[in-house]
Amino acid sequence: MKIYRTTDYQEMSRTAAMILAAQIHLKPDCVLGLATGSTPIGTYEELVRQYQAGHLDFSQVKSANLDEYRGLTRDNDQSYYYFMQENLFRHVNIDPANTFIPDGSQPDPDAECSRYEAVLAQLGGVDLQILGLGHNGHIGFNEPADAFAKATHCVDLTRSTIEANRRFFEKEEDVPRQAYTMGVGTIMRAKKILLLVSGEGKAAILREAVAGPVTPRVPASILQFHPDVTVIADEAALAQLDA
Repeated sequence: MKIYRTTDYQEMSRTAAMILAAQIHLKPDCVLGLATGSTPIGTYEELVRQYQAGHLDFSQVKSANLDEYRGLTRDNDQSYYYFMQENLFRHVNIDPANTFIPDGSQPDPDAECSRYEAVLAQLGGVDLQILGLGHNGHIGFNEPADAFAKATHCVDLTRSTIEANRRFFEKEEDVPRQAYTMGVGTIMRAKKILLLVSGEGKAAILREAVAGPVTPRVPASILQFHPDVTVIADEAALAQLDA
């Protein structure tokens, strides 16, 4: 596991974008595993800037997103489909037919999760997977549990995750209680993983994830077993690893 220290969120975002851009240059038809939430927004903004400057070409890139809220349609402005359109896809020349996201409007969780696992298999796997880190150690929407989930599945969101997502919705009862997410086993099959972490609020959980015991109670700790993980974190997030 490689750990890159950056001074702040902006430098973290630029560094992550450089690694993603290098992946696209080295393999123009690569499969990128994409994440949502506040952490990768700066990275996507930097990728858009590089594209608009003529330095990046997304025309052959394929993408697969980690997760989606169950129960939200794709035109809902809090869906992750909408998030990806607004923050990346509509600003670059990626082919919409090459972008894949779980469909939260599908009512049958078994059918939708099986469908998405099949999509990932048809893509041949993810070349580079971006991850954020939840305050409770979740990656994707893999919440603390008694065992690591192997495949894409429907998960009940924990109270802490619902509260963390509350700020994006008009009222708490609007926050979805379930999500479709790649499983830990699915994530671990990515050839490379990029974990982005920013802010002092993530310092304690980052220490647990990279230096604590590997346990499904801290889902991100499984990344210690992956052969090619790069952590890009700012000084605030790394504060407790220095202790």
